[in-house]
Amino acid sequence: MGEAYIVASARTAGGRKGGRASGWHPVDLASQVLNSLVERSGADPAVVEDVIMGCVSQGGEQAVNVARNAVMASVLPESVPGTSVDRQCGSSQQALHFAAQAVMSGAMDCVIASGVESMSRVPMGSPSILAMKAGMGSYMSPGLQEKYPNIQFSQFAGAEMISKKHGLTKDELDEYAYESHRKAIAATQGGAFKDEIVAIEITLPDGTKELHTIDEGIRFEASLEGIRGVKLLTEGGTVTAATSSQICDGASGVMVVNEAGLKRLGVEPLARVHHMTVTAGDPVIMLEEPLFATEKALKKAGMSINDIDLYEVNEAFAPVPIAWLRHNKADPAKLNVNGGAIALGHPLGGSGTKLMTTLLHALKARGGRYGLQTMCEGGGLANVTIIERL
Repeated sequence: MGEAYIVASARTAGGRKGGRASGWHPVDLASQVLNSLVERSGADPAVVEDVIMGCVSQGGEQAVNVARNAVMASVLPESVPGTSVDRQCGSSQQALHFAAQAVMSGAMDCVIASGVESMSRVPMGSPSILAMKAGMGSYMSPGLQEKYPNIQFSQFAGAEMISKKHGLTKDELDEYAYESHRKAIAATQGGAFKDEIVAIEITLPDGTKELHTIDEGIRFEASLEGIRGVKLLTEGGTVTAATSSQICDGASGVMVVNEAGLKRLGVEPLARVHHMTVTAGDPVIMLEEPLFATEKALKKAGMSINDIDLYEVNEAFAPVPIAWLRHNKADPAKLNVNGGAIALGHPLGGSGTKLMTTLLHALKARGGRYGLQTMCEGGGLANVTIIERL
């Protein structure tokens, strides 16, 4: 079996709902990342053999194979195929796994894994909601209803279940959310994101144009007192909007090659994909699977949590990374060192390769060797990727 190397990575700065990036059609937003990956790698665009793009809400502007449409809107030639992946929040992390598997097998030498989500223009859940309104039914089939009677699969309910199961308090979640903003502020002001962000031109309300290069979700004025004052999402619960990931518009991607691809491009790799795992568990508590997926991944890789220099665990809700830390006896100082989705935003299908891009740059900045990325996904799924910086 061959190796898979990452030779370029990029992401847009996140945009708030209805904010700075909302004027961009998701196809064009994704195409900007594809263009940047080609530029950063120095690759002949025709060398790319496939584009695998994660996207959760594949309807409206994100319908009809958003990956192929993004290819056609980019500098890539029409000869480059594209396919769209939905593994819920892990969609572009799964795109990376598929890309790595393709080059490791030798079936392809150069593949782009990417993701996009414009949650302003294609709201979360809208394909399912609109289909139901149009009389086309629900994904909850009779078979599902029989197996899970009277169950509404809800990530919000899952987050509260994790808090209860792991004995987490609202104060702990609030403090975690404040730290996410604090770290994101320090990373932004210190230039940690400068090299990973693709600048996109936006038009301001007064008609002037400027480049969007700073994640809009970061609350630079954030205070622990302010976070503590946010209303609970569920009476008697622990989670608030302030301890949940932010709705976000964004795109991201990485270019993946094998040994033949390295020679053809004439570039040095940024990192090697060391291990990939995807697992499934309880679809009701739903968001807890990264805890167990990480255990399985480390065991398969013959590693311990202490072998990992940095972790990126998606902050869908604060209970997830806190429970992950405790379950895996991990070092909090290595977790989401530049902040996470609570501060930076979670563009659903775009988050997988977004986190990978940040992880790659953070490892380089700190001289680390191994990085681990995982995220909770609808349906009780979780991907885990371990990379080795080269």
